[in-house]
Amino acid sequence: MVRDLIRVQSVRSHVEDGDVGYIRITQFTEQTGDGLKEAMEKLKGQIPPDKFKGYVLDLRNNPGGLLDQSIAVVNSFMDKGEIVSTRGRTPDETQRFDARPGGDLSGGKPLVVLINGGSASASEIVSGALQDHKRASLIGTRSFGKGSVQTIMPLGQDGALRLTTARYYTPSGRSIQAKGIEPDYKVLEDVPADLKGKDDMKGEASLKGHLVNGEEDTSASQAYVPPDEKDDKQLKAAIGLLHGEKPTQAASTEPDAGKPKVEAGKTESPAAPANPAKPN
Repeated sequence: MVRDLIRVQSVRSHVEDGDVGYIRITQFTEQTGDGLKEAMEKLKGQIPPDKFKGYVLDLRNNPGGLLDQSIAVVNSFMDKGEIVSTRGRTPDETQRFDARPGGDLSGGKPLVVLINGGSASASEIVSGALQDHKRASLIGTRSFGKGSVQTIMPLGQDGALRLTTARYYTPSGRSIQAKGIEPDYKVLEDVPADLKGKDDMKGEASLKGHLVNGEEDTSASQAYVPPDEKDDKQLKAAIGLLHGEKPTQAASTEPDAGKPKVEAGKTESPAAPANPAKPN
């Protein structure tokens, strides 16, 4: 055996139905932003511009990763507006991260994001920002609810202390912590009888000693993804929505949530500073 570095490919893509660009992000690593850019360029070369219906961004069962990469992913679909903010106990601990002008690589194409009970942390930052700016419609089930920020404090040469110091907030001011992101359209998968309940995630609110965030929902959220795309109801719903078909199972999170959300954010904002922090 030869020792070597193992690099996990966090971004995969292919064409669906001949006119939809499907992009799956499994985690947010140092290569995610560049990988997404390459995937979008490849899809543009595979689908004629006049037939390109839009993108499906699959964040199901993505546990999170690097904050700066989640910001880069959002910036690839919009170039104006706040992406996420962190707030601690005092005002001077507040940080705001905004999209960089000129960062949008999507050409304004419609976007649908898939989430489920296994989508956490950086995945929730991405989906929450795109939802708040009405840049994307979210399909699936409620996300995990990991919305706290940890700071690592070195303790000499013998170790370090990971201390919770702040919370993440979406552009509209929603706290992700112990609540998660609710999809615009709740679509459940058909789970095989021998797997029913085994893949469901109770989320952050069910964990002992979690950071409390007002009224919380401790019920489980489905996290099952069919191994065969032909059985994937959430993916089919996303493709259908891009073709103008409203999902049959819908759960509105706001009065106008039944309308496809495809417009870019309108808020003017400065560029986002680089930040290597990890949401999880």
